[in-house]
Amino acid sequence: MNLRKVTSMKHIFSIFSKKKMIRAAAKEILASMTKSESLLRHARTVELVMEALAEKLGENPEQYAVTGLLHDADYEMYPDQHPQVIVDKLKELGEPEIAHAIAGHYTKWAVPKISMLDKCIVAADELTGFIVACALIRPTKIDGMKVKSVTKKLKTATFAAKVDREEVYKGAELIGWELNELISFIIDVLQKNKVELELV
Repeated sequence: MNLRKVTSMKHIFSIFSKKKMIRAAAKEILASMTKSESLLRHARTVELVMEALAEKLGENPEQYAVTGLLHDADYEMYPDQHPQVIVDKLKELGEPEIAHAIAGHYTKWAVPKISMLDKCIVAADELTGFIVACALIRPTKIDGMKVKSVTKKLKTATFAAKVDREEVYKGAELIGWELNELISFIIDVLQKNKVELELV
């Protein structure tokens, strides 16, 4: 038995038992599974957007932030099992709502969208990644980015081709927002955190 691994898991369980420290445990889980700088930045950006959405909608910011932070946590290490590994881990840690949201953060997986949390992770995931991709090719990055420049890029199939446009549109629809409204909201969140995210 790997005592170091057991000790580490006990530590994570103890942190999860204290709800106010849940994000610290989530960061440990993410760090144990993800090393890619691009995936870590994606996790952080979606975390920030989810937290902001929770504040806007009167939901639980900590729960939303952790969902954003961990939604792709197992992708690098277990691409063929994604997202089941992180979903199972979250269930073990007593976080069924976060687990369910992550299990369905891609609509084609056909997991029922029961809560606003389930819907918001779909709204945040693909579109946040797309907006970051748009920012990275601009001389001023996120500064001065306009909604119309994002919508124009969405219509260019060869740009950020891996981003599923259908998911982007469904995400906005799920939370009852106009797409332009959601794009503007995400741009604003990223602008407020541009230094940390290296989008300047």
